[in-house]
Amino acid sequence: MRKFLFSVLTLFSLNTTPAFAEQTSAEALLHQMNEASQHLNYELSYILIKKNSIEPLLYRHARLDDQQLAHLVYLSGPVREVIRRGGEVSYIEPGVEPFTIESSSMVAPTIPLLNNDVDELSEFYDFIQVGRAREAGAACQVLRVVPKDGLRYSYVLWVDEKSKLPLRADLLDRDGEVLEQYRTIAYSVNDQIGAILGGLNDVKLPEVLSLPKGQVKQSFWQVNWIPNGFEPKELNRYRMVNTDRMVESQMYSDGLFNFSVYVADSDNLSLKGQLVRQGRRTLHSLVHGKLEISVIGDIPPATAKRIAQSVVLSQPEVSTP
Repeated sequence: MRKFLFSVLTLFSLNTTPAFAEQTSAEALLHQMNEASQHLNYELSYILIKKNSIEPLLYRHARLDDQQLAHLVYLSGPVREVIRRGGEVSYIEPGVEPFTIESSSMVAPTIPLLNNDVDELSEFYDFIQVGRAREAGAACQVLRVVPKDGLRYSYVLWVDEKSKLPLRADLLDRDGEVLEQYRTIAYSVNDQIGAILGGLNDVKLPEVLSLPKGQVKQSFWQVNWIPNGFEPKELNRYRMVNTDRMVESQMYSDGLFNFSVYVADSDNLSLKGQLVRQGRRTLHSLVHGKLEISVIGDIPPATAKRIAQSVVLSQPEVSTP
């Protein structure tokens, strides 16, 4: 143990680079990774490792005529694909009619931080260089993306020194436990991939769905506390099919992680004080007076619990026809 501490202190003393310069270097590397992932023609074969499953995936990306094209394929089980053509994303899932929506990002298990705004994330996350390592046979720079408030998860990233593409990403909880791993097995960067993906423009895909915008402008409840950086999205109201209960929900995002708050009238089926975490996903539910409040998302259990406990009535509840 003493030898280990002595080695660490020796390395630390030899490193004369100021902490803020190291931070800048890590942030610059993230900018390079983000630029490469959006402009190069490349292919990543990787696996997503969770606690009880391993999912093999293939992701191809190209940029043609200033338009981004991407194709994600699930390599095991039923045929599942996600296709991006510029600002449109199409989903092909078993048992569901294929559909297309307007979006610039896939809701799919792509390697994290491929299309994130690094400058915005830097307000709420620290970027720290860890060292060098090998992944998928390539020399990589390793860095950490750590929340400044300690209220959300963090990532460790392996970035290829040559192409600047992310080849591995580990999702860690606040105790350092690995919740998920994205690990590249093989990758390629060449213009032939651009020619292959160019054929996506000739594929007949479903027309873009006209999604109804949220009609709820104000609700009878409000969330009094959320971690800094999380911004509210549209407020929605709908009726549950099984229980016929009216539910209101609102999603929050910081650009890297998401969670949603659900509020409904409580009944005999309401979950009282339930706290469950499965991988990255946390569910916390409680009953407050006549309301059942649930928080579900990619946040630590302690954070989800604090958010749920902060929900209060902002005005007398008005029944919805």
